[in-house]
Amino acid sequence: MKVIKQIISFYINSSIHVALAVCALAYITILNFDLPKSIDLLIFTFFATVTGYNFVKYFGIAKFHHRSLAPDLRYIQIFSLLCFIGLVYYTLKLPAKTLWYLGGLAAITFFYAIPFLPKSLFFEGKKNLRAISGLKIYVIAFVWAVTTVIIPIVNANEPVSHDALVFAFQILIYVLVAMLPFEIRDIQYDSLKLATIPQRIGLKKTKLFGIFLLLVFFMLEFLKDHLRIENVIIIGIITIITFGFLMRSRVNQSEYYSSFFIEAIPILWLGLILLIN
Repeated sequence: MKVIKQIISFYINSSIHVALAVCALAYITILNFDLPKSIDLLIFTFFATVTGYNFVKYFGIAKFHHRSLAPDLRYIQIFSLLCFIGLVYYTLKLPAKTLWYLGGLAAITFFYAIPFLPKSLFFEGKKNLRAISGLKIYVIAFVWAVTTVIIPIVNANEPVSHDALVFAFQILIYVLVAMLPFEIRDIQYDSLKLATIPQRIGLKKTKLFGIFLLLVFFMLEFLKDHLRIENVIIIGIITIITFGFLMRSRVNQSEYYSSFFIEAIPILWLGLILLIN
């Protein structure tokens, strides 16, 4: 039992789980817009997500609160190094146009963790994007939306259509909502100067805000030029599931409530599409 728990812990803390979620959303874009299936891009996305997340989480200036992770950090570092090597290899297999977009995302990730701006803009001596009051959740949502929607379309050398922009906005909103349970969980750890949504408006209003965003997320589906009833059904199911998790979110969550179950929703989303299609 202990070994199984260690495996699950490594699976989550090494960012494998969140990387699969990002890949699932990217593959949803490929399916929704009938794009060529680029295995190279999907593998790159996996390696990039693991590398990016672990860089942000375990970089020296980043504050992370789960002390039990420390003994296994060495294995995560080795795994991250292997993923970085894979990232470099698959970067060379992508077209130049895609790399321009990825370069921008890489810069955002880098400056999210590394100090680079005047100290007066930040708090507690931290000078990275992560430390800017109230910005964290929006940076993450933006990076997810571009990575999982815009990048696959650009990589396929297709124009970013109206429907693609709507879907990108849907993903951005979805990620914002999916981040709320994390912010609710971390309210007991985060400095008040971070000004997270729960800190600013309280837990009840945070959930109401999330409900509003979920309604927008669902209604955006009807703004697409090519409306598919199966997509409406799937978006409806994802909306209901996400709503349920949001409503049950609390400060004292179970260990894997947010980091496993909520982050598994994109994988379920992809599964529903494959099942219905």
